[in-house]
Amino acid sequence: MFFRSLNRIMSPAPGQELDPKPLDGGWGWMVVVGAHISIGFAYSTSKALSIFFKEIQEDLGVSNSEIAWISSIMLAVMYAGGPVSSVLVNRFGSRPIVMLGGLMCGVSMVTASFGSSIIYLYLCIGVIGGFGLSLNLNASLIIISKYFLAKRPLANGLAMAGSPVFLCFQAPLYQYLLDIFAWRGSLLVLGGLMLNCCVAGALMRPVTRHCQPSSSATQKKVEEQPDPCSSKLKENCMENAKKFLDLSFFKDRGFVIYLIGSIMFIFGAYAPIVFLSAYAIERGVEEYAAAYLLTIMGFVDMFVRPCTGLVANSKWIRPRIQYFFSFAVVFNGTCHLLCPLANSYIFLVVYAVFFGIGFGMVFALIFECLMDLMGSQCFPSAVGLVTIIECFPMLLGPPAGGNWLLVDVFGDYMYLYLMCGSVTVTGGLFLFVMNAYNYRMLEKEKPAKDREQKLENRENCDQQSLSEAGMRETPEAAIEGTEPEAKEKN
Repeated sequence: MFFRSLNRIMSPAPGQELDPKPLDGGWGWMVVVGAHISIGFAYSTSKALSIFFKEIQEDLGVSNSEIAWISSIMLAVMYAGGPVSSVLVNRFGSRPIVMLGGLMCGVSMVTASFGSSIIYLYLCIGVIGGFGLSLNLNASLIIISKYFLAKRPLANGLAMAGSPVFLCFQAPLYQYLLDIFAWRGSLLVLGGLMLNCCVAGALMRPVTRHCQPSSSATQKKVEEQPDPCSSKLKENCMENAKKFLDLSFFKDRGFVIYLIGSIMFIFGAYAPIVFLSAYAIERGVEEYAAAYLLTIMGFVDMFVRPCTGLVANSKWIRPRIQYFFSFAVVFNGTCHLLCPLANSYIFLVVYAVFFGIGFGMVFALIFECLMDLMGSQCFPSAVGLVTIIECFPMLLGPPAGGNWLLVDVFGDYMYLYLMCGSVTVTGGLFLFVMNAYNYRMLEKEKPAKDREQKLENRENCDQQSLSEAGMRETPEAAIEGTEPEAKEKN
């Protein structure tokens, strides 16, 4: 009932149907603005919350490993809720789902400010807040895939730029709030700020098109655009999307390659961000200067993502976008491997700059590559399956690989960056090699498919010619066969 009433409030009146907008423009840019806000909160909140960890740890008396689970649970639930979010978007549309997600995020932060145990924070921030962010993220990505086609890489780059833009301002803002209101008051303010996702959701107007090409056709609101698929798997995608999880995607070789590479990247992606401030403080940097490293990274990332979208939209890179994504993953991992060489604040700033470049390139392309592989019709179901699988490396990356196995044992964050860099570089090299293999196999399989299609067309033509010849040879039988029908009609 909530979703139905919300749809009636936010949708235009029947007599005021919206004119069909062409792809790659019009109201789609306002949708990008809304996605920019919702995705900004989705990805930056878990990173910026690390500024509160030290004070929460001292107030509640918990260890480094226990406090690290807050961000990990939040990110894991955000990814694990992908299938549920996709099903809800297919049923109710992106607009009410983003508004519901913003409401859940605001409530989660306000209730967490009254917490007196780490388990309570896991539930409020991690589970409730993470699921709200999941609704924001998936609904925003899905509606962008419906509004854009030719300019989709640019639209994705601008929308994904919300994460560094918000992180750039959130890091110093949270440090300022922490000094004035402590961590409990800061979470109250954060809860109010996250209600802006409801405003962002109001911008996500459903796509409109004509139902039939006839002159008497009426307009119908739908959140899908025709995008012919290149295989039988993709043609049947919309039927399988009704299921909670569509395991038939594992028959697609390109999808499996993308999934394995992205899992390896996600495992080592967030731990370097979560512990960047702590690593800088360990190297003798002041707290405010350490917090500004995240701001520097976010500032660079803010410009890299739309620029990457522009480059990926060019006619030279668009057909080779999977290779471009592989290069971005390798570049990101190489930055982590070189991070232990930074022993002064100047070198840490250089690392933050290059980290922002690599991180921005990857996240400007990570969902665009999935859209390129699966098409806009298959994307809602595919992104739900990808995110729920990626929640496991997202959950285990920062606490298990970071604190438990490396920092608490060796007492140095350097080993964390070496581990994350090694895993990320391996994933990028895997993507590069396997994508080359996949494209080569597709070229070999293409002539065989063409021959099968020609034989099928020839058989259909032969059958049609035989049926026509039979009709010409026995016209009386054909007439007799139609006489009873004519009598019934008379």
